[in-house]
Amino acid sequence: MNKASLMLFSSLRNKMILLFLAITVFPFIVFSSYAHTKSVEGIKYANTTFSLSYLEQAKINVETYLDQLNGQINDLIGDKSLQQLLVRPPQSAQEEGAFAVNMLSIVYQKKVQFDAMQLHVYPLDPSLYPTYMRTLGESTKIGGEAWFREAKDSVVPSWHLTENQGKNASPLLSYVKTFTGLHDRAPRGIVVIDLAEDHLRRFFTPSDRMQGQRFLIVDRQGLILFDSSQNEWTGQALPSRELLDLRDREPEGTETLAVHGKNQLTTFVRMDSKPWTIVSLTPMSALTHPVSEMNRVMFLFLVVYVICSIGLVIHITLHFTQPVFRLVRLMRKLEDGDFDLTIPHQTRKDEIGLLYSGFGRIVRTIESLIAQSTQAERNKKELEFQVLSHQINPHFLYNTLESIRWKAENHGRSDIGEMVSTLGNLLRLSLNQGKDITTVGREVEQVKAYVQIEQARIGRPLRVMYFFDDEVLGMPFMRLLLQPLVENAIQHSIRGNFDKGKVILSGYVEEQDIVIEVTDNGKGIPAAVLQQLDAEPADKKTAGRNGVGLRNVNERLKIYFGNDYKLRIDTGEGKGTKITIRHPVRDSPEDSSEDVPETVSKTVSKTVSKTVSKAAKAQ
Repeated sequence: MNKASLMLFSSLRNKMILLFLAITVFPFIVFSSYAHTKSVEGIKYANTTFSLSYLEQAKINVETYLDQLNGQINDLIGDKSLQQLLVRPPQSAQEEGAFAVNMLSIVYQKKVQFDAMQLHVYPLDPSLYPTYMRTLGESTKIGGEAWFREAKDSVVPSWHLTENQGKNASPLLSYVKTFTGLHDRAPRGIVVIDLAEDHLRRFFTPSDRMQGQRFLIVDRQGLILFDSSQNEWTGQALPSRELLDLRDREPEGTETLAVHGKNQLTTFVRMDSKPWTIVSLTPMSALTHPVSEMNRVMFLFLVVYVICSIGLVIHITLHFTQPVFRLVRLMRKLEDGDFDLTIPHQTRKDEIGLLYSGFGRIVRTIESLIAQSTQAERNKKELEFQVLSHQINPHFLYNTLESIRWKAENHGRSDIGEMVSTLGNLLRLSLNQGKDITTVGREVEQVKAYVQIEQARIGRPLRVMYFFDDEVLGMPFMRLLLQPLVENAIQHSIRGNFDKGKVILSGYVEEQDIVIEVTDNGKGIPAAVLQQLDAEPADKKTAGRNGVGLRNVNERLKIYFGNDYKLRIDTGEGKGTKITIRHPVRDSPEDSSEDVPETVSKTVSKTVSKTVSKAAKAQ
């Protein structure tokens, strides 16, 4: 040995260090390797057992859901009214319009029974039903699409993927079934049920799901029908030929396969009632991540233990590292918006103490600024809501008063007092005792009163139809939303064609929202008016009176519930207008369930009937 080696072993401290390395590091490495291998095997076995059990239960749940859905479809196509509507095509526009109303009524009543996103009933030749197809928001050319032609030529139900059109477009899994008559084999129509991502996702959401784990539904050809990871692979072929071959040989199983260049623990189960396979893919890196992290921590701990003095580590940790670490955690909570922080009291006068005291002052300052900003924004929205709420009545009030003045000056009718009384009742419904929230039923009553007054004013009947689910009428609803839309439809859309013009109001509940649709067959809304709906405040002042009802209803919905609840308008020249209101289902406010007194309805009906009769005689 050379001189340097002798000096290394001459020190007791150096000998202890070398002995420590000999009896600790080597056994530690061997033990870590063995523990890593066994841990991975144990985790893999446990995950395989759990995944198979979970997929078996998911298979049962999905098959039960699909069987229930098929039973509901059979109940729908067994409806005699629906069957009767599809016996023969309509012979005139009026008959086709009546078909659309009756078919929509049946579908809306049945739809609440379906646990699905959308329900459509198509005639075998959609080109003969233009009004009905427009009401569905579909083109009459749908009959030429491949899936529609295949459905007409087969009585076997089928599934196909479509791309949902909208702001948050996602694939839809559609169940298509052609049905025949109850007493013959003649085809009647096609039922289409659309299943969104959420309808299948609920069957594949385990509470202890691994990071990166995804569940797939694969058809017989290997096409992915559903992907639990935001439908990333939906519509693509399964990227593993080995898995398809394994599925064809066995009804269920597990294997470690390479998918997109990454090792995945793959578990699959074939369904019994459908030619589908449910697949679970779990990245092996996610399974072994805890073990790898543990090994790395142990290695770092060993290195730090060998190199550093225990005393120095303890001193630095207690007096410097831990205080700073606690401060960093407090800062991260603050970044996440958690202001409910308990800042430890520090008596230190060094840099650490200054950091804690400065951080405490910053937190208090931010809380004060946020509180002031929140209150200012709340006050601003309340003022905007009050202004918008009071802008909506004068337009209709001035027209009605002008009609009363005209009657008084030109006819000297005795019905003026009765008409003023009717107007008073309508205004009482509009004001709603100063409350912002009323009920859907009271809003509908207000629309009916307005329509009756308009009939008296113009001297001819108006065709306005109402289709509301019973459960909707008693639900809380913001006041003065429906009347401006109906007024807009009468005054600007079907005006000049009252003999053929009609307005349809329908309401139902969908996904915790009240959905009300106001549809007319008039000339549509000009593009310039639609552009003003989302115009800046400076532009609204110069926009004039055109579309004031639409703008104010749209602004009130956005201010009260947010941009997601603004009006949805489907219009075009020659195809009429469909305006959709979405209103959140709210808890019943105080006195919101108060019904409109029967005397108001009777008085309005009696007064307007007299006025219409007199106007008809005058003409």
